[in-house]
Amino acid sequence: MTFRLVLDGIHMPECPRWHDGKLYLCDIWGGRVLTADGTTVATVPQDAGGIGWLPDGRLLVVGMVERIVYADGAVHADLSTINPHLLNDMIVTADGTAYVSGFGWNMWEGGTFAPNPIIRVRADGTFDEVSEPLAAPNGMALTPDERTIVVAEPAAGGLSRFVIDDDGRLVDRKFFPLEKAAGADFVTPDGICLDAEDHVWAADPMGRRVIRIAPDGSIVEDLPFDAGHPLAVCLGGDDRRTLFVCVGAVTHKHDAPPTPQGRLVATEVAVAGAGKP
Repeated sequence: MTFRLVLDGIHMPECPRWHDGKLYLCDIWGGRVLTADGTTVATVPQDAGGIGWLPDGRLLVVGMVERIVYADGAVHADLSTINPHLLNDMIVTADGTAYVSGFGWNMWEGGTFAPNPIIRVRADGTFDEVSEPLAAPNGMALTPDERTIVVAEPAAGGLSRFVIDDDGRLVDRKFFPLEKAAGADFVTPDGICLDAEDHVWAADPMGRRVIRIAPDGSIVEDLPFDAGHPLAVCLGGDDRRTLFVCVGAVTHKHDAPPTPQGRLVATEVAVAGAGKP
């Protein structure tokens, strides 16, 4: 499978989202949200994490370091009181409920690993913890009925599926360990998305590949990358059969090159996307 270049010159591309006929993504270390043509549409004071939209159209952006979810640049929810370390990704439901992942330690500055729960931010900005602690929860995906959420756990080497109960809490967890890439020390599912066959596409940065995962956790497609580290994926395009992949030159902030070398690439796949992102 051949990938075409869509955009380059990105510090650390992540969190791609197909929305209103456009592909959006964040440049984490650039502190911005941009479209696939390179146009900046939002900025945050430091690192930019997950993105999504409220029902009224306002853009939500995670400020990872300050631990704030912004709505069109204003503070929507200050999560610094509930999460002492970095925030990470986010997925937003149709009613404006955001599920935010984060780290139990400061990944950029070292420290000791600790698990962390998913935080729910309601549309009115109130928030609480709604899952058991997870192993560095990262990318998330919602099924079309928004009753199931899949969470990538890179520190556990697998995916967790939760039922979203009537109160919006994540329950009935089922964990699916993933097979490592040949020669890799770890399997690290990062950004993920779903397709219409309930398979998960996942970026595996340490394995330098993108994988398609069946509902039972088996890997049915494995797309290697010779250059860079795939960080996140999204199915978009008018028919949602375009697989967009965010590829970073490195995976750690302290290794970032002075000139941004991350890129967004794309290819066509057989099965259309479903749910969110």
